[in-house]
Amino acid sequence: MPEESTATIAAVSTPPGEGAIALVRLAGPDAVAVVDRIFRGQQKPSDAASHFQHFGEIVHRGQVIDQVMLTVHRAPASYTGEDVVEISCHGGVLVTARVWEACLQAGARSARPGEFTERAFLNGKMDLTQAEAVIDLIRAQTDLALRSAAEQLEGRLGEKISQLREALISLIANIEAYIDFPDEDIEPDVGSAFLARLDGIRGQIDALLATADQGRIFREGVRVVIYGATNTGKSSLLNRLLGFPRAIVSETPGTTRDTIEEVVNLRGIALRLTDTAGLRTAGSDAVENEGIARTERSLANADLVLHVVDASAARPAHFGARLEEVPELLLLNKSDLPEHGDWKGCAALRISCTSENGLGGLEDAILAQVNAQRWDVPSAVAINARHRDCLRRALAACDVARSAFTENLAPELVAVDLRGALQAVGEVIGQADMEKILDALFATFCIGK
Repeated sequence: MPEESTATIAAVSTPPGEGAIALVRLAGPDAVAVVDRIFRGQQKPSDAASHFQHFGEIVHRGQVIDQVMLTVHRAPASYTGEDVVEISCHGGVLVTARVWEACLQAGARSARPGEFTERAFLNGKMDLTQAEAVIDLIRAQTDLALRSAAEQLEGRLGEKISQLREALISLIANIEAYIDFPDEDIEPDVGSAFLARLDGIRGQIDALLATADQGRIFREGVRVVIYGATNTGKSSLLNRLLGFPRAIVSETPGTTRDTIEEVVNLRGIALRLTDTAGLRTAGSDAVENEGIARTERSLANADLVLHVVDASAARPAHFGARLEEVPELLLLNKSDLPEHGDWKGCAALRISCTSENGLGGLEDAILAQVNAQRWDVPSAVAINARHRDCLRRALAACDVARSAFTENLAPELVAVDLRGALQAVGEVIGQADMEKILDALFATFCIGK
């Protein structure tokens, strides 16, 4: 357990700035005793009923700081599993800081980022996937992302992982019983029976790994890269899709020399739009060449490409050069001008960022691509990058165990590989040596959560 995990902590749990109400949260064995020293009401917090609000004043060094509503959540029926006290004060920056400082002066210490949720995990109130779902819930930008995070917070992924662990434990127990008690007529599953159980586990891991892209898209959005030659209207398209002038638009070629990234909610789907530097033959300008290199890197990581060309100009030299498997929509921009003969009969979407002609059809086409890739289909589980790393290691260990078994190697070697798989699977929900993982995970949380 991390150092000082039994201390009483306090933090402002609402965002900085002015608001109607701010929340100061305390947790730990002395949380109630701390507020006893600074709260003045009809009864002391230590005598107050749990899960009821109580009106009173925060007083520090004889001075009334604010009138507040105070709620005591007694262990274990609280977010962290410890005694938790929440103080709802007026939402001014100064008054909130004064209430929080009074808590620190009365015996609490300042909470680290994510420490409340970390304690909830350490005290068994949630598994690690549920703890991660808390931050996903906070950061959700679309209904689909919100639904996915809510399902993970309910424990759907944790349940799947727990079932996977039980299957591995059963398989390991069977083979280790044979190793430890060879004279007791305990035979391990042999031949096809053992392989069938192991392949069933491998199939479950594969099914979870298949949700990785969907999980990334729920959390980060569909990576949509806008690319094309210089001066074709890529930045104008970005601004139109966003609804505000994010990128500089100029008739001078090469205005965009770096990638520009923004997120837009398109009918419930988060699109992570990237405007890129215009493609042209590399020259002596080092900055421009770096911009073109970044364009190529963005294309390599794209989920969907919007290829913008100038419909009033001849077909560019680079047109049709891309051979990647990434879905692509060809957009003939500047359709308000006379169309060049090179584009006659070309199957493409004709749009105008000036008149907004065809932009509604573009949104429909983007959503059609999303539907075709099934990026918008909610799943009961959708793993993140950390889960994927753990499960890949688990699958690799299962593959080695399978090879060892089919090659008639010693059962001890098969058991070692299966224990490696169990360790990797356990890391997903926190059933392993997790100190480094916890430090990295909860450092991404905001203070007070």
